[in-house]
Amino acid sequence: MEVRAITRNIRVSPRKARLVCDAVRGKDVGAAMAILRFLPQKTAPIIAKTLKSASANAENNYDLDPSALYVKYIFADDAPQLKRGEFRARGRFNRIIKRSCHITVIVEEREETAQRRNATRAARRPVAAAAPAATPAASPTANTDEKVTETDGTES
Repeated sequence: MEVRAITRNIRVSPRKARLVCDAVRGKDVGAAMAILRFLPQKTAPIIAKTLKSASANAENNYDLDPSALYVKYIFADDAPQLKRGEFRARGRFNRIIKRSCHITVIVEEREETAQRRNATRAARRPVAAAAPAATPAASPTANTDEKVTETDGTES
């Protein structure tokens, strides 16, 4: 099951945020948090916080094991831009675009861990008492001594 967390309107360029996203994509959540702890970029603690939120969502809302999660998808999309300007020489004006981004982290449980968890849940489930097999009641008109072998219904 995919679990997501989104952080919106981060005042960092999406291009710079994607460099950090690429570093943790496909990694286990614990390994990704360790990588993010030592990256010098401005977005590393923001992505770590978003990743921690996705892990907490998986644990609390969907009862998934946080140690079995990995980063399935992580991406940084464009957000609204702040458009500013700067006066230059000879009466000119340069536009300054201050970019921002939305960071989305989607985590999922590893396949083999999910299968193991489902198997243990099935083993813990109480087994219903098996009902005795019902035997078909013999009708008084049925003759059980005859054998029909041909398709036209003749006796053998």
